[in-house]
Amino acid sequence: MRKLKILQVLPELNSGGVERGTLEIARYLSSNCHESVVISNGGRMVSQLEKEGSRHIELPVHRKSPLGLMAIPRLRKILLDESPDIVHARSRIPAWMVYLSVMRMNSKDRPRFVTTVHGFHSVNPYSAIMTNGDAVICVSNSIKNYVLENYPKTNPERLQLIPRGICSNEFNDSYKPDRQWLRNWYSMHPSTSGKKLLLLAGRISQLKGHDDFLLLLSRLPPSFHGVVVGSIHPKKLKFFSRLKEKIKELNIHDRITFTGPSCEMQAVYSICHATLSLSKKPESFGRTVLESLASGCPAIGYSHGGVGEILSTCFPFGVVNFQDREALVHKVLTLEKSRDKIMKISDFSLKRMQSETLSLYAKLISK
Repeated sequence: MRKLKILQVLPELNSGGVERGTLEIARYLSSNCHESVVISNGGRMVSQLEKEGSRHIELPVHRKSPLGLMAIPRLRKILLDESPDIVHARSRIPAWMVYLSVMRMNSKDRPRFVTTVHGFHSVNPYSAIMTNGDAVICVSNSIKNYVLENYPKTNPERLQLIPRGICSNEFNDSYKPDRQWLRNWYSMHPSTSGKKLLLLAGRISQLKGHDDFLLLLSRLPPSFHGVVVGSIHPKKLKFFSRLKEKIKELNIHDRITFTGPSCEMQAVYSICHATLSLSKKPESFGRTVLESLASGCPAIGYSHGGVGEILSTCFPFGVVNFQDREALVHKVLTLEKSRDKIMKISDFSLKRMQSETLSLYAKLISK
């Protein structure tokens, strides 16, 4: 394979699955002697990106307003100057900006255009840009089916199923937290000591199923304790207040702990009885479920979206029909009998995602 130059474009580099996937591909390209360039409005992950061998070009490709269009001439000039083989857009605004830039180029100067559909976007002409790539990466079968059902004019041959993946060095069932970490954890969260911990990982939001999680806890014996790991956006403080009122109403104030965000999820998974995924809307992938299973911590979740796919493949016991609360309680109470049945985590490895993406780039260039 000849040396490739890949330019990825996304709104910002602060946090999130899109950002993480961008860095994972950028790192893999650099380590395999390809040239990696990323365009974004910047963010706290830029230093990591550059440290791992990529170049970053700051450009306001994040604005969801007519002002954003003012950056298109600059973007077009960057594309002409950089002359990448592939431009990979990972979000709708950047995708539109790339599309409007490359369509005005001469065919000999035009890079191949790749998009990744990371989520179940609203169905409209604005979102349709994500199906206009020379190749369209879908992060799960659920996303692929969503594209085919809602954008029937999309050429199915352009759709490429490449599930996101995790690193086995970062998440594996042989990991054990050290004594100091355990002392710190139980010092900060003493009510979790000696309990079967049920984890709900994700930002505090109406969509993540926190209310279902509280109802589940209220119906379980006191030996179970809920742990919620995730940040609270200022716009979600009212919802958080409603959750606290619900906790009082259910009389489980001493059976749930909110930790805030954590950078040590491997350690958190290692001390938990199970991870729950109770999102009200389908997740495009379901990374926390996969991380948990890879860490040897069983996961139980609703059967829709990427979470349903991961559980069906890796831990079928954990699949529950959407909002079937009776089944949810039953699964948690009978989990011990199925803890050793986690399998096929390798189907969702980071190395596989990286190598399949690079193979797709090379295939497009060879056409």
